[in-house]
Amino acid sequence: MPFSDPSGDRLREWMGVDAGTFYDKRRIAIVPMGFCFPGQDERGADLPPRRECAPAWRARVFGRLNRIGLVLAVGSYAQRWHLGPLAGRSLTGTVSGWREIVASTDPVVVPLPHPSWRNNAWLKKHPWFEAELLPFLRVEIARRLA
Repeated sequence: MPFSDPSGDRLREWMGVDAGTFYDKRRIAIVPMGFCFPGQDERGADLPPRRECAPAWRARVFGRLNRIGLVLAVGSYAQRWHLGPLAGRSLTGTVSGWREIVASTDPVVVPLPHPSWRNNAWLKKHPWFEAELLPFLRVEIARRLA
């Protein structure tokens, strides 16, 4: 089950939803960048998605989903996939441009950092994320789930 760890708790908090809503397949689709687990490095961190996985699966999966109104592009790999040239040169560049991105994407794409504890320093360094982007995200999700 994806995001069944502290990063999932943080992501659900960012979204303003409980676990029941988050895992309700009729309301939210959780689509990884690849359906092949890339393994872990020597420190136990997940390796980046394998290059062949997203091209093999994502277009087919998204083609079968209907009524996609909002995409949360979690992490730089998802951001590059969903945003193409709209993605910034870095995760910070992309996430900080969220207003322009949500105004110019259909379905609406909201770029987010990964909710992992490894990004605690990033979150502290960029307080605008919590103060500005997360309130927008919660309102948008609540509106779409209503």
